[in-house]
Amino acid sequence: MSELAAGIEGIGFWADGLPSWPAARAFAAGGALPDAAPVRPTPRLLAANERRRAPDTVAVALEVALAACTAAGRDPAGLPSVFASAHGEIGITDYLCATLASDPIAVSPTRFHNSVHNAAAGYWTIGAGCHAAATALSSHDASFAQGLLEALVQLATGAEAVLLVGYDGRAVGTLATMAPSTGLLGGALVLARTPRPGTPRLRATLVDAVAAPPHGPLAQQLHGNAMAPMLPLFQALATGADLVSLHAGPSRALRVEIADA
Repeated sequence: MSELAAGIEGIGFWADGLPSWPAARAFAAGGALPDAAPVRPTPRLLAANERRRAPDTVAVALEVALAACTAAGRDPAGLPSVFASAHGEIGITDYLCATLASDPIAVSPTRFHNSVHNAAAGYWTIGAGCHAAATALSSHDASFAQGLLEALVQLATGAEAVLLVGYDGRAVGTLATMAPSTGLLGGALVLARTPRPGTPRLRATLVDAVAAPPHGPLAQQLHGNAMAPMLPLFQALATGADLVSLHAGPSRALRVEIADA
């Protein structure tokens, strides 16, 4: 595959105990968890009643997406986006399956509305007033790498900048035995075709290889979440490493080189 490149204009991050990119960056560099971290994101794009109804996965996706756009100085309304999640809102999926098996007419319309895999992308476009294209994708444990590939291809084919969001939440019920995931984790990047001076840039190549398991403080803290395969990239961005390998599928890896623009 040809090499794909982009500049990184903005970064957003939220996880249990690490409620911002500065907190995650400090922890990745050897710091401690911050005191009194919030237990759930409160995305400012949503009205109060919508924030209460939105699933945790939607909340974390919107929180990191807005943080990345703010850091990049980009208007969210004009950015195409890629939302990548291994499971989507798996807690609601488990509820729907259990309810359909036991009492089908009791299915909640609101929960059904939030069960679709593009729920986070839909909330984002409504909250941000965004009419640009929004993509929602899943590729199991390769979801983040495939989302990054999609965003880079969009840049290579004409987009000026693209928002990439990776997120997953806690699995519950019977589905947790087949698709385990713990905690809440989200990360976002605003990627640009032309790197700005002083910001990181990356070059990515899809190769036949097996990516090493995630390691480092972020991976040790958050390894149970289904979006943990994205953590090597965020660990590298936090600590200044220049090369990572992301799991991109069976015997496939996305080789990512990082450098200063």
